[in-house]
Amino acid sequence: MDTELDTDSLTPDEVALAEERGLVTRAVAGESAAISDVVRQLQDPLYRLALRMVWRPAEAEDATQEILLRVVGNLSTWRAEAKLLTWAYRIGVNYLLNLRRQTPQEAAQLSLDTFREGLADGLAAEDYRGPESALLSAEVRLNCSQAMLQCLARDERIAFVLGEVFELSSTDAAWILDITAPAYRKRLERAKKRIGTFLDATCGVANPEAFCRCSRRVNKAVELGRIDPRRPRFATHSISVGGRTVTEAEDQMIRLHDVAAVLRAHPDYAAPEAKMQAISGLLGSGRFPLLD
Repeated sequence: MDTELDTDSLTPDEVALAEERGLVTRAVAGESAAISDVVRQLQDPLYRLALRMVWRPAEAEDATQEILLRVVGNLSTWRAEAKLLTWAYRIGVNYLLNLRRQTPQEAAQLSLDTFREGLADGLAAEDYRGPESALLSAEVRLNCSQAMLQCLARDERIAFVLGEVFELSSTDAAWILDITAPAYRKRLERAKKRIGTFLDATCGVANPEAFCRCSRRVNKAVELGRIDPRRPRFATHSISVGGRTVTEAEDQMIRLHDVAAVLRAHPDYAAPEAKMQAISGLLGSGRFPLLD
C-alpha cells in the first residue's frame, strides 16, 4: 500500500529528489501525464543548453527534440545519482559534443582573434539611431555573444557554458562531462582565459575602454545578414514562464559588469511550443519504443 512521503525529517533537496523519483517511477510505468511532466520540466533548460552549443534557434530546436527523446527513452536507467536535470544535461552534452553538424564558425575554424578583426571592420562612428534602435542593438549583442562561443573548441565551450553561464558547481559539471573535478576546472580556466582576453580587448560592455559597441555594429550586421531587422531571432525570442526578459538580463549584466555576465545575460529562452508539441505527439504515437 502506498504511503505518503514524510517530509518533516528531510532537507529541501531530499524532498525534491524524492518527488523526482516518484515522477520518474510513474513515467517509466507508462503514465502519460508523468511523461509530459518530465518533458515539460526539462525542455527549456535543455533548449538553452543546445542553443549555446549550436548558435541558431532552428538547430537548437532539432537538437532539443533529439535529446528529449533520448532522455525519455532512457528514464528507466536513472538511479537518482544526480538530479534529474543534471542527468539530462549529461545526455544532452554527450549528444551535442558528438554532433556532426558544424556551426559556420566551426566549419570556418574561426578563432577569437579573427572574430575580433571582423568586429572592427565596418564599425560605425556613431550609435545606430534608426527604427527599433534598442531592439536591434540588443539583437547584435545577443547574436555576438552566441557567435563568440562558437569560436571555442566544443570541450572548452561546454565547460564555460556549464560553469560560467549556467553556474553549475565543478562537481556537477565534472559529473556531466564524465571527467574529474580538477580536469574540469583546468578546462574551464582555459575557456575563461580565452573569452576574458577577447572581451577585455574587444567588448565595450565588458570593458568600457574596448573599441566595439553593439549600437555601432547594427548597420554592418544587417548588411552581412547577421541580424534580420524584420525578424530578430534572439531579442524577441519567447521566454520561460516567470523567466528573465532581455531587459532584465541586460540590467543584471550591467550590475555585475564582468566578463561572465556578458555571456550569461541572455533571457531565459523557452523551447518553441510547436516543437515540444511535436515531441509529445511522437511519444504518444506508439511508434517510439518508449521506456523499454
